[in-house]
Amino acid sequence: MSFEVRVEGLEVPDDVRTSLAADDVAARLTRKDATLWGPGAESEAAIRLGWLDLPSSSRSLVEQLAQLREQLQSEGLDRIVLCGMGGSSLAPEVICRTAGVPLVVLDTTDPGQVAAAMIDLERTVVVVSSKSGGTVETDSHRRAFQASFAAAGLDEQQVGARFVVVTDPGSPLADTAAAMGARAVFLADPTVGGRYSALSAFGLVPSALAGADVGALLDEAEELAEHLTDGDNPALELGAVLGAAAVQGRDKLALADAATETGTAIEGFGDWAEQLIAESTGKEGRGILPVVLESATAPGATGPDTLLAVVGGDAPASAPCLTVRGPLGAQFLGWEYATAVAGRVLGINPFDQPNVTESKENTQAILSSGLPDEPPAATIGAIEVRGSGGVLDGVDLSALDGVSLAVDALLTAVPERGYLAVMAYLDRLADASAADLRSALASRTEHAVTFGWGPRFLHSTGQYHKGGPQAGAFLQITGAAGEDLPVPDQPYTFGSLQAAQAAGDRKALADRSRPLLHLHLTDRAAGIGQLLAALA
Repeated sequence: MSFEVRVEGLEVPDDVRTSLAADDVAARLTRKDATLWGPGAESEAAIRLGWLDLPSSSRSLVEQLAQLREQLQSEGLDRIVLCGMGGSSLAPEVICRTAGVPLVVLDTTDPGQVAAAMIDLERTVVVVSSKSGGTVETDSHRRAFQASFAAAGLDEQQVGARFVVVTDPGSPLADTAAAMGARAVFLADPTVGGRYSALSAFGLVPSALAGADVGALLDEAEELAEHLTDGDNPALELGAVLGAAAVQGRDKLALADAATETGTAIEGFGDWAEQLIAESTGKEGRGILPVVLESATAPGATGPDTLLAVVGGDAPASAPCLTVRGPLGAQFLGWEYATAVAGRVLGINPFDQPNVTESKENTQAILSSGLPDEPPAATIGAIEVRGSGGVLDGVDLSALDGVSLAVDALLTAVPERGYLAVMAYLDRLADASAADLRSALASRTEHAVTFGWGPRFLHSTGQYHKGGPQAGAFLQITGAAGEDLPVPDQPYTFGSLQAAQAAGDRKALADRSRPLLHLHLTDRAAGIGQLLAALA
């Protein structure tokens, strides 16, 4: 078997292994036994276990997608743009990065990043992916691309032929796809939740159209699937380790791609696993917090509450750590299975996400009523400083190093065994250097530091922030946009939607009295540079 799990420096308690074996968890999970997570989870689990069949049930897509790609290429349509959020975008991004094939992933409301995606329209096909069919970001992207194609001179039929849609049967997006005459519509298995959908149409359609070998992914997953009924299979071991480590206090999972002589064997796996683990386990005041690292030796790889997991190769000489070897298809299935097992060990339902809608509802309310009036406590260079939860109490913002003092106050506010979450509502391409803040802050504290691009993280760690242990402190970064972009046939722009999403998330955290520092960059490049300099 090509999927292997090695554990160093951590013992799984006998009672965990005994319970998993005595309750025949491995075999019951592969039989889709919805009672594994208790009575409260049974109704949800009963309609969320279809991912176990995907290595075989998705086979019919392979030839269909190969033919569609050939057709598109013959028409000169060789640029694939994926509009999707969370589970609809994260797996295709990892698949295509690992395969080395180009895929434009649009999972933002930043007007600059959206505008940058709408180029080369003469060779562009847009894949619109949404399980619910009502995701506001994805619906806004679709509207913008439809308007751009029409403005480029395409008639209604030609515009429709530039769209491929992936959604659940009966969703509003399925109706929209039919009305617009989309070239192809793929109806996914409704018994597969978004974050478990890597090997479904959501993961495979955009990846195959971009040129990835999705048949090989299914082969890799199927090889592992044949062993998942065994009581000593490696995915069960991985789930036992993740759950036991969290119960023992190592509830921060530092994730890194393994380094090789030519780079990494798997590119960006942590971004996908982050959503799977955080959204599945972060609820009822407990959970596992994924911390995506730049490398296995980056700041934050070790700590008293941290378990390091290196994906695709060997871990450095530090303990405790996990090494998870195997090709990408097996990694997808193995981590999905392990997360379901870890949910049982933790005593939570790994298939619901009870807090995800909160920020969405806040956003809609703000779009209707307008942004709140929040004057800055100070403006220092290109940074406006605001705070809540008492984080700025006693901070001298008139000092030359006022930004550094504010950040230090936020780090001091991180509770014992807590974490700092950096949430950047910026352009993750044009403002990419903002991601350097994670390691810079992790170098200044012993606490775990995560980094997420907004609103992308709202479909990922956003669940953990609200439903997991209330031990987080939060740094939100927003920035003045250059040119805004309208959302066609809607009363808001991408810029106002992005601002409303940031404000809605601030409200959700303020309602929990969490310490939050909000830094608004009046000039993005200057502000990011100023902030990184303050942390140096």
